[in-house]
Amino acid sequence: AFHLCWPEMARHMLKPQLFSENKPIQTFVIPHSHMDVGWVYTIQESMHAYAANVYTTVTEELSKGKDRRFIAVEQEFFRLWWDTVATDSHKKQVRQLVKEGRLEFIIGGQVMHDEAVTDLDDEILQMTEGHGFLYETFGVRPQFSWHVDPFGASSTTPVLFALAGFNAHLISRIDYDLKDTMQKKKNLQFVWRGSPSLKEKQQIFTHTMDQFSYCTPSHLPFSNSSGFYWNGVALFPDPPKDGVYPNMSLPVTKETVHAYAQTMVENIKQRAAWFRTNHVLWPWGCDKQFYNSSVQFNNMDPLMKYINQNSKEFGVTVQYASLSEYFQAIYQSNLVWEVRGSEDFLPYSTEPYQAWTGFYASRNVLKGVARQASSQLHAAETLFTRYRISFPDGPVAKDWALDKLRALRWAVSEVQHHDGITGTESPKVADMYLQHLVQAMMGVEELLATLEQHVIVYNPLAWNITTIINVTVNFPNAAVFDDDGQPVPAQIQRSAQSNVTYDLFIVVDLGGLQHRKYSFKFSDNPCSGRSKYSRTYKAKGVLFERRRVQDRARTGRKLLPVLNECYKLMFDQDTNLLHSITYLEEKRRVRMTQDFWEYHANGDVKTGPISDNYIFSANGSAVRAYKAVEMEIIPGKIVSEIRQYFYREERDEDYAYSITTRIPECFGTRLRCHRLEQTYSLGPLRLNTEVVLRTSTALKNNRTLHTDDNGYQMMKRPYRKFTNNTLARNYFPMVRTAYIEDDLSRLVLVSDRAHGVSSQANGQLEVMLHRRLWNNLAWNLGYNLTLNDSSVVRPTLWMLLGSISATSRLYQREAVELQHRPVIMPIDQPQPRGSSPVRSVVLPPNLHLLSLNIPGWNYSSNHNVHLNHGLRSEPDYDRVLLRIIHLFEEGEDPELSKPVTINLKDVLQGIGEVKVLEERSLTGTWDITSLQRWKWKTADNSETSEKCGDKDFTVTISPKEIRTFFIHFSPKNF
Repeated sequence: AFHLCWPEMARHMLKPQLFSENKPIQTFVIPHSHMDVGWVYTIQESMHAYAANVYTTVTEELSKGKDRRFIAVEQEFFRLWWDTVATDSHKKQVRQLVKEGRLEFIIGGQVMHDEAVTDLDDEILQMTEGHGFLYETFGVRPQFSWHVDPFGASSTTPVLFALAGFNAHLISRIDYDLKDTMQKKKNLQFVWRGSPSLKEKQQIFTHTMDQFSYCTPSHLPFSNSSGFYWNGVALFPDPPKDGVYPNMSLPVTKETVHAYAQTMVENIKQRAAWFRTNHVLWPWGCDKQFYNSSVQFNNMDPLMKYINQNSKEFGVTVQYASLSEYFQAIYQSNLVWEVRGSEDFLPYSTEPYQAWTGFYASRNVLKGVARQASSQLHAAETLFTRYRISFPDGPVAKDWALDKLRALRWAVSEVQHHDGITGTESPKVADMYLQHLVQAMMGVEELLATLEQHVIVYNPLAWNITTIINVTVNFPNAAVFDDDGQPVPAQIQRSAQSNVTYDLFIVVDLGGLQHRKYSFKFSDNPCSGRSKYSRTYKAKGVLFERRRVQDRARTGRKLLPVLNECYKLMFDQDTNLLHSITYLEEKRRVRMTQDFWEYHANGDVKTGPISDNYIFSANGSAVRAYKAVEMEIIPGKIVSEIRQYFYREERDEDYAYSITTRIPECFGTRLRCHRLEQTYSLGPLRLNTEVVLRTSTALKNNRTLHTDDNGYQMMKRPYRKFTNNTLARNYFPMVRTAYIEDDLSRLVLVSDRAHGVSSQANGQLEVMLHRRLWNNLAWNLGYNLTLNDSSVVRPTLWMLLGSISATSRLYQREAVELQHRPVIMPIDQPQPRGSSPVRSVVLPPNLHLLSLNIPGWNYSSNHNVHLNHGLRSEPDYDRVLLRIIHLFEEGEDPELSKPVTINLKDVLQGIGEVKVLEERSLTGTWDITSLQRWKWKTADNSETSEKCGDKDFTVTISPKEIRTFFIHFSPKNF
């Protein structure tokens, strides 16, 4: 949002620097409107107040002047306008403007996604949905990005854009002091190799916007009005009847044109001094602009004409341009560019006390529901694809099913917006995102029935798994049977979440993309030893006396072991806290304790820096968040559970925080014993409190941390000291994984949603799990952007401890398995026993099935056909989109980091017979053989090797590659 750029902009109001060369500076004026899909106002409010008018008036105005241009960035608003507002005449005009390149779609995703807390799966989804719509509707494929507003830049984003066929990437929000240095050294432009494994194969030219960011400079020396925004400021809830908006700029007249020209030219020259070529990108627009485009263009036209008529005097020429025209000019300059490696631009700071690291943890509930919806979508997509291929004429109506899936695709896409999943939006917008997600999830669940007695358990992964599932039930006694009527190992106990329900744990064996049916029999009465219920172990807890914090002096005297085949955990009866974990394979003990700490935030802007939705700025070090701890241990035959309750005051009746640790017992070697599952309960918090789970260990990590970029790759985060705000600037986003290590051991956490994470002391790993903040900043109050989040949150982390080599083999798969746990679906009528199970689909252990779905777009995969011939309006149900990712980095593991060759016909035979296989770009719009990305010159002059086509159905996937295919299966004859 615009106000948040001000600290970055205002610091640098330098005197204009003259450009030294004799050639005039060529200025590319790029008209745009930054339209947040959410943030302060709901999507419906924005459409009504201004967004629909942007596209209506821009379409009309571009048609009046051949020189005029406009870039359309967030597709959700454009698609809504196209589907619900645009007339036939508008649509005809748009098609012509797109064909002429005067209306250009940039990024092309549903939203401009956040880069810190979004997951790889969801970034790809929202781009794929937008690109599919644009290709189907106009036959165009976006090739440039405009990532001007995400709060920091990840190194995964440029890799994904390169894989999607982009030629250049544009970012803006990076640390103010770093941007300052890059401007002075003229290295705001570089070639970025975002992946250390893919290197130059997926490099991309990247342009960093200067200190003025994406908005036109708003200060006019000769007027109190904002500069260059002749249509003024958007009004909510309704546009004014008379068309007069607040703060409309002075019109360009004979009297004002020279003053306007001087202001614009000075700004252009100031920018030009920071870049290596004679070309200046001059963004014209800002938040919610161009809803009255005629006023905008009718003032800018004569101003630009005046500058060009006096270009010798000014040393500047100006022209309306699309983003592709600007990048084309840079590309043709034929310069040699510096290379940037895989380091990212996180975290982001706008000034010494403004570290934007709070949003990594804001609105924990929304972050959790968004990931849950994404996982449900993945499972539903793979199930529907299997069903369609096996039963093309089955009873489930394909149009109805696709509508349900598409609603969830769009809800998951929408919340990836940089003021969505970040938690930086107003409460009503957060409610809107949640409502769209929950409604769409319920729609997908309509594919399933609702009776409690039978369930189908489905494994959405293309790996064989043995795991424990937990079903919440209302009876204290239960027996579980598989689809052959055989009893299944199970355990039942009082629920950790409620006194009136029970947790039923079941061991399930599932092949890849396979489901199994289970039936339950329940009873209120305990059963005799030989009954059907006796196979289910009834676990009972042992409660330990509440312990005060001050008893800390006497620790380690009474240690209680809880073991499985991988670990021995020792709990201290003097404190009721974890004392140490031994990983048994190497007989190595690590001292370790876990508890909760609070950062207290300042809520008064007059007394110092504040924390808010975006910013983390603690008053001081964290303080212990409890005075006493209670512990209950429930030994089991399938899982042993340790419940720790943390009380704010020693005699409080209700606990403030809890940790529930589940230690799996092993069944032979099938069940993974190294996964310690922890679920936490936090809230409601006290106001202006930010709560962390602190895991303190004996590891000598020197405060160096590793965290993931978007669940795709790990980044090393050495601790850095700053003059101010060192604590907050050493927080990083954890989307799926974080770890600390020394020479001997590594402690890994994998997560079911995004959090902030830091290592503030040697051996420490702290995860910010929840925030509740209020402050009196006028801006926050005016737009209701305070974070008075009184919810109770229940996130989950899985913990692994072991040697570096052992954990390297495990953590990527663990993160994926946490993301895609088996889906439990209650069903109405179980099918007759003995019906043949579906065949499994199994990939090698270092490959993961990222996508298997029926996109349904009706475009032709041959671009020429698409442009020259009409399209049928029916969705294409025969085209299946398949994506496979190699989970490992180059050199990470001696075996698992090797390239893998598989035959897709063989791998997918459990689904059907593969008839046609064609490789595509990441979002499916390019045939990979026709994709020729621009080759930018770099200092090391490394050439990208052209990809050789794989033979037939055999493909080789290298470390960190994501490969995308369209597949057609042979029709089944019944």
